[in-house]
Amino acid sequence: MSEHFDVVHRQAQKLDAEEWARGIKLIHVHSLTSCWYETPESIKEDFKGGLLTDVLYNDGRIERSRDGKVIRVFGEPLKGQELVYEYSRHASQGPASKQLAKNQF
Repeated sequence: MSEHFDVVHRQAQKLDAEEWARGIKLIHVHSLTSCWYETPESIKEDFKGGLLTDVLYNDGRIERSRDGKVIRVFGEPLKGQELVYEYSRHASQGPASKQLAKNQF
């Protein structure tokens, strides 16, 4: 019975992490060329037309848009065990940790 519980628990964590990954961590509207994720190409190309909006997602990717259109994506989204680890780390530090603890069997 215990091995089945572990499999079900891991799958539940994975599904929760995948849902959490789509959430937004930060929205940054700016015209700065000094963001930590800038590349020489993004500095050269992206700042020619006014303000940019960078949306940082929980899965680690950053979508840059101008006038509502995505013009660049930085980073690769976390997947698999890396995503579950990051989700677990986040959940253990915030208000959701109390809810998670309450739902444990």
